[in-house]
Amino acid sequence: MSYFLRRTENNLWHGKFSIFPNDLVVHAVSTRLGGFSKSPFDSLNLALHVGDEPADILANRKKFIQSLGFNVADIVTPNQVHGDRIVRVDENCRGCGCENYADSIPETDALITDTPELPLMLCFADCVPIFFVDVENCAVGLAHGGWKGTLKKIAAKTLLKMGNEFGTRPQDCLIGIAPSIGACCYQVGGEVIDKCKKSFPDNYGELLIERDGKIYLDLWRANVIQLLEAGVPEENIEVAGKCTCCESSWYFSYRAAQKNNLDRTGRIAALIALKSA
Repeated sequence: MSYFLRRTENNLWHGKFSIFPNDLVVHAVSTRLGGFSKSPFDSLNLALHVGDEPADILANRKKFIQSLGFNVADIVTPNQVHGDRIVRVDENCRGCGCENYADSIPETDALITDTPELPLMLCFADCVPIFFVDVENCAVGLAHGGWKGTLKKIAAKTLLKMGNEFGTRPQDCLIGIAPSIGACCYQVGGEVIDKCKKSFPDNYGELLIERDGKIYLDLWRANVIQLLEAGVPEENIEVAGKCTCCESSWYFSYRAAQKNNLDRTGRIAALIALKSA
């Protein structure tokens, strides 16, 4: 199993998980390369809410989404608020948030569906994109795991919601944990440390890593632990292992932008859709 980058015909790069069956789903993680946005959003910013020029964002979305075989009007995307609300979407939600941020699915950090050809898309700049593929019931999900969502166990809750809605069993679900800030770079302070200890009382010792008198949080492992506890076999979980802050020439990173005295940056996107039978 592996995460890899594949160059497309229109000069974009798609991050892909080998664990996902190509005959069942279309999926990709974007990079920051190949778009139209100007600094500090250069160049493939896919988020409508960060202050970039709307025309550039829509051109970026069109280029990225068409490279996956869809139109911009097909996608469903939420207003992400670092919470743990999970929404099942269907054909009635097609186009929500595609061109206007105000039309996004409100206050939601994970989407699930069993509707074919309905692309789910979320945006990220250091937070953890988490893909879900139920190979038995033909359903998919996509979650946004920042530190707040991760410590609220949004990954495990998304899996539970898929079970309630589609009959998803943990042993039938394949998971991809996409590029995000790694424990190498994610320094945290008192509030995060305290909440991590409360959320993971038996595991915080491996999640909070002390180095040179500073504490760093391993979001990747925190999401893996909660999925293992939910019953997902370890071999069903693929972790990209790519730090967006270390690799900010490839991915948008809020922490990297701060280090460069920038208060704004763009967003990569994660997208997944079921193929038609």
